[in-house]
Amino acid sequence: MKSACRRALLLTVSISVQLATAARAYGPLGHEIVGGIADERLANTPTATKVRMLLDGLTLEKAAVIADEIKGWDKKGVDDPRSFRYSAYRKIDKQLRDFWRANPPMHDTNPSAPSHHWFHYTDVPVTPPQRYRDGNAGRSRWDIVHMIPYCIEVVRGRVSEQNERKITKAVALILLAHYVADIHQPLHVGTEYFDAQGRVADPDKDKSALADEGGNTFTLELSDEPQRRRGVHKKKLHGFWDYDAVNTLFPEVPGTLRKSEIQAQIAPLKKQLVHEMATHEPKNWRMPANMDIENYPEAWADEILPIAREAHERLQFVNVHPEQEEGRVVTAGEADEKPQPDRISYRGWAAGIVREELHKAGWRLADLLQKIL
Repeated sequence: MKSACRRALLLTVSISVQLATAARAYGPLGHEIVGGIADERLANTPTATKVRMLLDGLTLEKAAVIADEIKGWDKKGVDDPRSFRYSAYRKIDKQLRDFWRANPPMHDTNPSAPSHHWFHYTDVPVTPPQRYRDGNAGRSRWDIVHMIPYCIEVVRGRVSEQNERKITKAVALILLAHYVADIHQPLHVGTEYFDAQGRVADPDKDKSALADEGGNTFTLELSDEPQRRRGVHKKKLHGFWDYDAVNTLFPEVPGTLRKSEIQAQIAPLKKQLVHEMATHEPKNWRMPANMDIENYPEAWADEILPIAREAHERLQFVNVHPEQEEGRVVTAGEADEKPQPDRISYRGWAAGIVREELHKAGWRLADLLQKIL
């Protein structure tokens, strides 16, 4: 019992360190929901036993946030003596550090040295409408559509654990627990591209067109946004999908509370939501029976792309311009909510999407692990 408590405490400490430093897809709450659903779906099965053995007792709910937590090593590196450690999981800690060293953060697009950040997303243009395989812009051998199958092959033993990316079976499982949620976040798959004049552009025709970075470089203005207090900045479009849209699943929790108070109130509600989602089958979550598992990620990307397109179409992009950021040129601007014929607010629409996608992602993660472990 003491050992279990110690592990939980140490993991909590590492998580708290990261909350201030790492940008996340769906935020820790969304990833925990997906991992929690999979945990409950797999409970008391041989697959759950294999997961526990590979992860040294870590649940999928906890493992699902690690791929974002390790971004906290980016600033000073894993060898900094003050870098956080998964002290209760020394073997996994070492493997994660080796993975980080093999895939260090960078903006250079040299494909021989990928950044672990690239593995979380792909940048398929939402204009014109297309599937993943219809073009080249925004895709790469290191994007999420390629990295999920790579991790699957490592878990299956078809790719050696002594690979260049330093992805062991344990690390692959940790990454899958995270990436399956990432690929169900619309802005991790589809993006809008703009030319130098700030007009929407097709990057397969205009090679100089710049992506909106999944909304990371655009501020968001919503019609139902409360008046900001002095010193409070506009949120980013991507951040809205990672945090605000997920938090709307818990309307009982006032957004005016302190962070620690919000987390305390959400914890029991999250447990209840996870159980509800784990025990009620979502619509249209199954892949065709004749589809190879390695093709699931591309099918998931194609499924979310129309949603990513609508996530952009419901907004008006203004003051779009190129700007320098961390030594590279990006496109930045403002995204303002547009009135819709259905009269559904952007926040309300996004909340429905997030609920559906987290639900499907949890079931798909459990199903995937049952098939490969």
